[in-house]
Amino acid sequence: MGDPHLLSSAHSAAASSSSARKHPGPIDERFSDPSPSITKRPRAAAEPPAPSDSAPYPEAEVRSLVMMAGGIYPLARAEALRGLATVLEKVDAGCGVGARIAECCYECAVELMRDDDEGVRLAVVRLVGLCAQKFAARMDIDAKGHGDLMDLIFLQLSSMARDMCTKVRIEAFGTLGKMQQVSEDVLLQSLSKKVIKTDTMSGCIINGQKLPPKLKIPCAAGIFAHGIEDEFYQVRTAACTSLGALAKFSSQYAEKALDLLMDMMNDDTEAVRLQTLQALFHMATYGYLSMQEKHMHMFLGVLVDANASIRNAAHKILGLVNLPKLQMFKSALDGLITSLEKNPEEQDIYGILFSIGKNHGSFSANIAKHLAKEITMASDGELILDKPRIKALLIVSISAPFSDDKHKKLDIPSIIFSHAISLLEKVSSALGEEVNQDSILSYLCHKGGMPFWGNRPISTEFGESESCKVETVEVGVKIENTAKAAKYLDRVLQSMESILQTVEGAWTMQMSSDIFEAKTILRTCKVELKVLTENSSGSIGAFSSFLCDYLHAIHLIVEIWQLIKLDNSYTFGLTSLDILLEKLNISIRRLKYCYAGLNGELEVQVLELSLLANLFGLSKIGACSNVVLGELLWIISRLEGLCADGSCELSDFSREIKKAFDANPIGDTLIGNIHTLFELFHVKPTRDFGMLKEISAVLQVCDNSSENPLSYICGLPVGVSFNISLWNISSHHRLWFRMSVGESVQHAFLEFSSFEGNEELKNGSMVVPLDATPMAHSFVLRVCLLMECSYGISTNQGGHGGPTDCFVQLSDELDVYFVSTGQR
Repeated sequence: MGDPHLLSSAHSAAASSSSARKHPGPIDERFSDPSPSITKRPRAAAEPPAPSDSAPYPEAEVRSLVMMAGGIYPLARAEALRGLATVLEKVDAGCGVGARIAECCYECAVELMRDDDEGVRLAVVRLVGLCAQKFAARMDIDAKGHGDLMDLIFLQLSSMARDMCTKVRIEAFGTLGKMQQVSEDVLLQSLSKKVIKTDTMSGCIINGQKLPPKLKIPCAAGIFAHGIEDEFYQVRTAACTSLGALAKFSSQYAEKALDLLMDMMNDDTEAVRLQTLQALFHMATYGYLSMQEKHMHMFLGVLVDANASIRNAAHKILGLVNLPKLQMFKSALDGLITSLEKNPEEQDIYGILFSIGKNHGSFSANIAKHLAKEITMASDGELILDKPRIKALLIVSISAPFSDDKHKKLDIPSIIFSHAISLLEKVSSALGEEVNQDSILSYLCHKGGMPFWGNRPISTEFGESESCKVETVEVGVKIENTAKAAKYLDRVLQSMESILQTVEGAWTMQMSSDIFEAKTILRTCKVELKVLTENSSGSIGAFSSFLCDYLHAIHLIVEIWQLIKLDNSYTFGLTSLDILLEKLNISIRRLKYCYAGLNGELEVQVLELSLLANLFGLSKIGACSNVVLGELLWIISRLEGLCADGSCELSDFSREIKKAFDANPIGDTLIGNIHTLFELFHVKPTRDFGMLKEISAVLQVCDNSSENPLSYICGLPVGVSFNISLWNISSHHRLWFRMSVGESVQHAFLEFSSFEGNEELKNGSMVVPLDATPMAHSFVLRVCLLMECSYGISTNQGGHGGPTDCFVQLSDELDVYFVSTGQR
């Protein structure tokens, strides 16, 4: 296992050689004084030796890197710190040697916090953040309550957030948002520029040494207040993100952080305002956002922002937040109605209005009573229902029975339900698929005092049914189930977090050569995610579906890597490796093109999968391909562009590929180092899905099955009528029908001109001719929708041979059954 004293001796040597390179830093509060106490921490006894078949701990590598970190060259010091981070990611900090490695890395990073090179200080922040994650995981295991250590790391990162280098500040604020187990006093101090004196802050002891309050307080004092005032918008964006992420640790902190975030609503940069809203959405989703009356004026101003993305983000927050006062509730309704009047195309506001009303049943009942009086007092009993205000108030009014306040007596006048019948489609859209339109119509008619509907049977299109009185009872039960949607959302998010942690563990297991177990875990996670996807909607459902596709790609990568390790020889003809590579490329294309609203972190993950797929391709053919090299260069360029603003980070995997290209543009280095590069690839699915939407389609053929086939005449064309539903398809997308009979394939372009709806959902029908039918008694036509994977609008129109670019299958394959007229 190695001598436990070697790590400390390496660190001591590095510390002595680097003592002359101190960077004065933005503040000088003898901040580094606490760090020697960590250096002098008594070493834990090593655990018993691992079995002979387990991989040895990289103690020698750590010693070498620590010595390199004490060198005289800045680039070498920064590279050594990045190497320590790579080693630390692979070790288990819960065991004795792993814990010593984590401590050694942390001590090395603390020594270089004041280094005069910006690149070194940037690597220090990243390494300290990784150490904090390892310490937090170890504390979960041993439960010894080392909260003071986490507070100290938080204060050290707070000091780095005042660095003169913009990149260091961005990284420091981003790392602060990932901290765990930080005490409430330190969190509150980070929001206030005024030093807070509390009893808990005096006499703090870390590892047997008492730290006076002056060492703990000034480092964090008002760090977030300074961050949101930074001259660079990237720093302000990172500060806003961390403000929202830390809210889960303290309700008092969340309340004070909300004051700072509300001030950012007036920021001149759209990216900052949008990130602020995403932080608020995160807080609201997990129940940490408590809106106050003083915030309403600032928040409602965002509803009329010129940027549609910002308005949409504000709408979704209002659909989740709790408004404690009736006046705040009315102000929110007025703001949404004003936004709807100025932007009538934003029909999703009606769904938000329904959510707000459902979340505030008593307030919605109050609105319903006043609206009923307004309807009654209207001249000649007529009311203009086309006005956005009236439609909005009707939607809010009928949402009251769906609320959690149903234990209270909410008397909604029947006139409200009778007038709401004209808004059936909007009500149905707000409820989603939980209740069908016939049930809603039955419910509204019943509540609106229209008894003639009570004895009228449901349309035969939906089959035989009892009277709508029975349907009304059933919809009442469904209404109660709908009220539980918010609670279910919390459970979904918690389940997804657990699955993501399991996936990261499975990848680590795969790297340790336990591939069979890793594949089993990945399959189990995919099944669990599919269940979540089927029971979720909106951005949550889209993110669940995205993760399913992402896990499928990771599973394929594991299988491909297993084949490459088993056989390094190159063969000709189609092999199982070729099939897996094609499946991986198809999976990555789906991740790229079948989801709208990918944020920077999600796109970086997809691009890194593309890098890995292209490396596998080079490894398979054993030679460089200009096409593949061009694709790799484009991906690296795109990754650098995404990471340029500091919102996300270029991984070691991508950085090493770029270095290999810079050193050898021909790409020979890549083929020789495929094993090394693969080991740098890490699976870390992001938890931030933003406003993700899934692009999908459904094809249907009415009245067709194997028992009820369509008729045709052999050899002659035949038309097939399809009902088509398209989700999140815009006008620049190009869709094609692919129709195959045996080996024969035909394509037809899909025109959107006859479709109804908006970009969120389009519905339409189309008759597509099959040019030539086979000379057979019967056949099965297999049909699906394809989407071209290209940017921009192409001038090539449909019916001319099929997609001109690569494509992705957008719908499930549909079987259409035919029988010759002579066989009827």
